[in-house]
Amino acid sequence: MNFMNQAFLLAKKAQQHGDVPIGAVIVRDGTIIARGENRVQKSKNPTLHAEIVAINKACKKLGAKFLDGCDLYVTLEPCAMCATAISFARIQNIYFAATDEKGGGITSNAKIFENDKHLWHPNIIQMDEYAEKSAKMLKDFFINLRKSN
Repeated sequence: MNFMNQAFLLAKKAQQHGDVPIGAVIVRDGTIIARGENRVQKSKNPTLHAEIVAINKACKKLGAKFLDGCDLYVTLEPCAMCATAISFARIQNIYFAATDEKGGGITSNAKIFENDKHLWHPNIIQMDEYAEKSAKMLKDFFINLRKSN
C-alpha cells in the first residue's frame, strides 16, 4: 500500500469540507493504524491539523501516549505545533511531501528539531517525488478560496 497516496486521499477529504488540503496517516508494522485530515475549519478549532487528528486517533487505538515504532506520512511539512506533538508522541519517522516555507516546523521555518532541545528526534524524510503534487493541490485550493471571497 502506498501510504503517501492514502494521505493525499485524506487531503482531498479535508478540501471537500473547506479545510486546507492536508492529510496524514500513521503506520505501524506496515499497516495504517490512524488517519487524519485537517479539521480546523470544520471543527472551528485551530489545533486540529491532520497530524494532530491522526496522533489522537492512533493513541486512542493503541491505548498509549507514545507511538513508538510508528511512522507518519503527511502531505505537507508539519508546522511547529505538529512537530512538537510528533516529538512528544515519539513517532519514529516523518515522511512528508512538500515543504512549507512560511509555516514549516521542520526544515523550512521553525526547524524545531534543530533549535529546540526535544528529548525525542524522529527521522525526517522528504519524499520529493510527491512535493509538486502537494504544492499544486495547496496552490489551487488558495486560488479558488480567493476567487470565492
